[in-house]
Parts: sequence; C-alpha cells; structure tokens
Amino acid sequence: MALKAPELDEACAEAIDLARQAAEARADVAGVGEHLGVQVEGTRVATHYFAVEHPGYPGWRWAVTVVRAARAKVVTVSEVVMLPGEGSLLAPTWVPWAERIEAGDVTPGVLLPTADNDPRVEAGFTGGDTARDADPAQWQATRAVVAELGLGRERVMSAYGRDEAAERWIAGDGGPNNAMTKQAPGQCVDCAYWVRLSGSLGRAFGACANEFSPSDAHIVSVDHGCGAHSDVVEAHRGVDLPRPVWDTISVDDLLFD
Repeated sequence: MALKAPELDEACAEAIDLARQAAEARADVAGVGEHLGVQVEGTRVATHYFAVEHPGYPGWRWAVTVVRAARAKVVTVSEVVMLPGEGSLLAPTWVPWAERIEAGDVTPGVLLPTADNDPRVEAGFTGGDTARDADPAQWQATRAVVAELGLGRERVMSAYGRDEAAERWIAGDGGPNNAMTKQAPGQCVDCAYWVRLSGSLGRAFGACANEFSPSDAHIVSVDHGCGAHSDVVEAHRGVDLPRPVWDTISVDDLLFD
C-alpha cells in the first residue's frame, strides 16, 4: 500500500516573511532575492526558496525550512542553508590525495609513501633469519648472486610494476611513436650513446648518454631515435681560412740577404 504524500501546511506555506527574515539574517553580503517557491518536506514542514543576489553565486538559492508543531499556531524556523541550483558554479568533485598525485608533484622535502599493497612492488630477498644460520662462505656467495640480480632490497619491482613502466615509457616521448623517431637517421639500439638497462627491462629500454640529445639522461626504447645518433658523422670538420692579407708567420729570405 502506497503511503500518502504529506500535504502542504497552510501556515508553513504563508510564512514567507518569516523565512525571508531568517535568510537575510544569514545572508550578509550575499543578499536575498525574490521568493522562488515553497516545497513540502513532511507533515507541517516546508522549505521556502529565495534567489541569491550575489553575482558570485549564480544559480544558488537560499533554502529556509520552517516547521509548525502539532496543535501549535506559531511557525518557527528549522534551518537556513544556501543550496546550488541548475547552472550553479560548483567546486570540482573531491578526489582522494592518493588518486590525484601526479608525476612531478614530489618536490624537495616532500615525502610520497608507498602503500603496503602497492601492486608495483613485491618483497625482495634480504636473507632474513636464514642469514644468521647459514655458512659464512656460502652466504657470501649467495649475497653476491643476490646483489648481481638486484634483489638485496626490502622490496623490488613486481612483474606488474615493470609492465606498467614499460607501457608508460613506450607511450611517452622516449618511445617509437613520435615525430623525433620518424625523422631520426637510426634507432637507439645502434647508437654508441645508448646504455642498456639491466634486468628484463633491458630487452626493450636503455638510457641515453649523449649530452646533445634531447633524451640525454632519460629512458628510451630500443626503437626510439633522434638526430644526435652516433652514426651521423661529419665527413669534414675543418674550416678553410683565406690567405692572410699580411703574412706575419712565414720568413722572407730577402730580408736577410
């Protein structure tokens, strides 16, 4: 059985002046404009709406809720708030800090903690309790292998983290799909200034070590390229100078006859 909607209380509907006074007491410089209407909220409860006159709040409305107690003749104000309407200027939707942080936001003195459940990292190999019980010579050999593999850390990059980095690098300026690579005379994999990364990422990426390249000190893919490729060699580097107007270098034998 559907519930019957409450009817608008006559006393609450007529309390426009009371609602306006309450809005003006709260409005200050925002101002209270024309009465926009009244809406029933419940039994003997209604909300009056007034326009906001301040130019900085287009579309906003004053909402003044009034109420009349049972068997009472006096209407009282319950609350006064400013509410946005259609076309109102609103602040952007709030985004948690962990989701709105972007590359470049970490500046000197700023700490960016890594979550315990960050899928980009996983537990590394440090020996733990086994290091105390292991034979010193055997543990030293094990530690050398661990260091060579880059695992002697509390946490290392997971396969997901490496894949995510690879996708980001390929899509970035150091990847193959850009104007610089299309006009390059060769690929980075054939360049003397290209230093391959270690580990699985080294199959597709390296670092540029050419100070004149726009990719210097950046990660580039094997199929990236730029105009500073090491195979671009200038055939003649010297500059021919004209003969001097007055020769001050050679010796004239006639002067010593």
